[in-house]
Amino acid sequence: MIRIAGVTIPEQKRAVIALTAITGVGKTTAQKILKSVNISEDERLGKLEDSKIDQIRNIIEKEYIVEGDLRVETTRNIKMLKDSGSYRGTRHAKNLPVRGQRTKTNARTKRGRRVTVGSGRKKAAEKT
Repeated sequence: MIRIAGVTIPEQKRAVIALTAITGVGKTTAQKILKSVNISEDERLGKLEDSKIDQIRNIIEKEYIVEGDLRVETTRNIKMLKDSGSYRGTRHAKNLPVRGQRTKTNARTKRGRRVTVGSGRKKAAEKT
């Protein structure tokens, strides 16, 4: 079992794909890390020596912001946008798309399930 940055890395997957299990490490970053340690992208992490895994762990911990620290920084940046009253901040606060997407027809994942809005008039009481 390989643990890097508090995440259990799948050993049976290719090295490039396995490293993407860490939040903040995408495919390009994983390729750079493996290139700096001289490991093939097709290598399985379970078959590597402990020294190579330690090198990967050291590079990730020293050079990249990953996992909890990355989440904290992202949350802090969004809070700063909200506090400054910027357009992007208000979109975050209203839970709407931030990057200019249309909302009249799409954006269902952000806006939630469709809710039909009535006329606002209450129905007449039924006579029994």
